[in-house]
Amino acid sequence: MHRHRLRRWPNLWFAVKPLKHVVLKMPPGDQTLTPEDPPPQPRPGGASADVTTLLSDELILRILAAVPDAHRLPASLVCKRWLRLVGRLCHSLTISDWSFLDRRRLRLRYPCLTDLDLVPASFASPSSPATGGSVLLTRGRVSVAVDTPADSPVGECHFLEPCVIDRGLEIIAHDCPGLRKLSLVPTASEAGLMAIAGGCDTLQELELHRCSDLALRPISGFNNLQILRLVGSVEGLYRGPGVTDFGLTILAHGCKRLVKLELGGCEGGYDGVSAIGRCCTMLEELTISDHRMDAGWIAGLSFCRNLKTLRLQSCRRIDVDPGPLDHLGTCPTIETLQMRRCQLRDKRSLQALYMVCEAVRDVVFENCWGMDNDKFSLLSICRRVKFLSLEGCSLLTTEGFESVVLSWPDLLRLVVVSCNNIKDDEVSPALSSLFSVLKELKWRPDTKSVLAVTLAGTGIRKKGGRFFKRRILQGRRQLKIVEEGIVAESSRATMLQFMV
Repeated sequence: MHRHRLRRWPNLWFAVKPLKHVVLKMPPGDQTLTPEDPPPQPRPGGASADVTTLLSDELILRILAAVPDAHRLPASLVCKRWLRLVGRLCHSLTISDWSFLDRRRLRLRYPCLTDLDLVPASFASPSSPATGGSVLLTRGRVSVAVDTPADSPVGECHFLEPCVIDRGLEIIAHDCPGLRKLSLVPTASEAGLMAIAGGCDTLQELELHRCSDLALRPISGFNNLQILRLVGSVEGLYRGPGVTDFGLTILAHGCKRLVKLELGGCEGGYDGVSAIGRCCTMLEELTISDHRMDAGWIAGLSFCRNLKTLRLQSCRRIDVDPGPLDHLGTCPTIETLQMRRCQLRDKRSLQALYMVCEAVRDVVFENCWGMDNDKFSLLSICRRVKFLSLEGCSLLTTEGFESVVLSWPDLLRLVVVSCNNIKDDEVSPALSSLFSVLKELKWRPDTKSVLAVTLAGTGIRKKGGRFFKRRILQGRRQLKIVEEGIVAESSRATMLQFMV
């Protein structure tokens, strides 16, 4: 009998499979090597001696840096020294258990941390211990345990107490002064965000979930903030008090160096958007997702004098009432207009948006409901379009598409994917000549063209065509032989009757 058995398949599988969230599940108190600990001493000679103790930390760091990210976590379980060195290579971390912050091990485990996400850890645990870990609700990057005994478990996720969140933010401000990106759930009090603003001087990107007007009061303390994302509410996950014109005005006066701004599930209107345009003179990219803004907010975009990219995502409506079209201004520096998963119900609001973005050069429509010929014809207002991308616009026909595209003299790139009413056999000679002068063309409007492109070079369709053609020719030859035989037989019978 052999003393050492061969490892079974489950053991081999778990030996190479990377462990996820092990930092948050295992107690790091006994496995973390503090800076005061002495360096490991090599054991006396023998087969069990650790030869890695002869290597310096810099050399091991270079070796671990070449290891894929998925395998660094199992490598950190080798010894305390490797645990400390792997932590020095980690620059981005997502925490799912808030108690990990209370242990004050974040700075020891990850001294070079620059990106920290606290949103998954900010949700409160279910009231029933039995439901923890049994039912998970996932929305984007966030997964939370659902309290199934509750009356309305979906869409009403609860968060930790404000005092607990503020205490954790104070710990982060003290232990992680080199952070550049932080995602969190602010509270109505100013203690937590003020501590972050005072301790993390190099913070450049901030993401606030379940944000409100009161939570934006300390925003002026972030002197180097350039990228900001505000999420008022997420459908199916949580509902918040929301961000109104008051909060947007506070934001405009407090963050005048913003370059990128994203508003998700926020309220507001003309006053808030125009205040951002007047104060944030360096703003170049604005993203609005699932907004609940009041009527007339589109008119405030004309105050964004340096705006280059406008992105609308998952918007159920564009603008309820954009106001008189004659009084709308324009964004002179706008270059890109992107609309993804939007419902284009109102033709007048879409016309107002095109008038504000009259100088746009790149236009992208992706899975927008309601984009028919009438709404697409309004795009002819933008005369400087050089790039057009259409994907999932099934109501648009070849006639409506061609009438707008041929009116753009500067068009250089064109992408048409999954637009089933745009047919290949309906392309006119003028549109074909335009295709020949484009620098970039991706033409897959319907499923048939996608199948033709997919099977190109495989010979599948050709073989099938040859097979059916051969069978058809053989059948025709046999039918011709039968017909010739019938004719010959009938003529022979006629001759016999004449002779008789």
